[in-house]
Amino acid sequence: MSEPEKTITHSEIQLNDDKFRMIGIPFFGILIPNATGLFGSLPLTSLAYWLGYIHFILLAFFIWQGNRYLLFRTRKRFTWFDKPMEKLILLMMNNVFYTAPVTVAWLCLWYIWAGFPKPDWSVIQVVVLINVICVLFVTHVYETVFLVKEKESETVKNEQLQRAKAEAELTALKNQVDPHFMFNSLNTLSHLIKTDSTKAHEFTENLAEVYRYILIQKDHTLVLLEDELEFTHRYTDLLHLRFGKALIIQKQFNGSAEKDFLIPPTSVFVAFENAVKHNEISEQNPLYIDVDVKDNRLYVINQIQEKTNRQHSSKIGLKNLAERFQLVTGANIEAYRSDGKFIVSIPLTPMHN
Repeated sequence: MSEPEKTITHSEIQLNDDKFRMIGIPFFGILIPNATGLFGSLPLTSLAYWLGYIHFILLAFFIWQGNRYLLFRTRKRFTWFDKPMEKLILLMMNNVFYTAPVTVAWLCLWYIWAGFPKPDWSVIQVVVLINVICVLFVTHVYETVFLVKEKESETVKNEQLQRAKAEAELTALKNQVDPHFMFNSLNTLSHLIKTDSTKAHEFTENLAEVYRYILIQKDHTLVLLEDELEFTHRYTDLLHLRFGKALIIQKQFNGSAEKDFLIPPTSVFVAFENAVKHNEISEQNPLYIDVDVKDNRLYVINQIQEKTNRQHSSKIGLKNLAERFQLVTGANIEAYRSDGKFIVSIPLTPMHN
């Protein structure tokens, strides 16, 4: 039996059951008359015998199509979830009060047309009973397929809703990076304008390049670690314009690791930004930031030297990063203090996963 295919329109399940009917209708039209003796004593050489198959296939066609129409109409009025008993009764009534009269009338025509002296009512009763049972079976198949397809449809819709929700949340989180980044960058630019106009001009040009990367990667969920570190390098160039040698960044892993992993864009940038924002940086008290890759995780580590005059923190950075990782990779970042150092541990996605 060919399984009906599925199309979904405005939450209504429709079945493409053409193959199902093309097989089922001739099958019942040929099987039932042979199984019940409707051909009687007609010889195989009789033309009426062979034309009888067309007659009974047409009967199967009218019974199938009529009950199919009634079934589809019933589905629009009742469902198994809101009014199961009403639907069951209506299906049974449709079946019996349509199938039985059509079968009786069609078989009486057969007996007259084939030249039998009178209808064999015992055979007619058997055929009516068989047809009603067969219709119940086919109706059960239709309803089963409908229920399966409806469940599949609901599953697909739920997945689409969850995906849309996750994408909306991810977009919102990505959009939060921009004001957070610009807030910190404008503070730095404001400081340079007051102290060194040449560096302020250079900072403005570099800031444009950094912001360009953020815009380009806005629609990407994962990027090469190599690209992310290159972007972070541009960002640290901006920081060096302000802090000079007071900010020291040390890379602790070999270059091949950069090409082996993927990471959500601006992840390392956020970890760096967090370190710079919350720690004292001066020539007397330089800030060291170490970057390392171990066991499929990237570590950004800085010693803790908290500012004496701490600025108000919006706390967007690491919280935003943690939520993005949950949505994109399902993994967790870790941010904790240990032995006077602050460590941000970021999970990496291997290229060949």
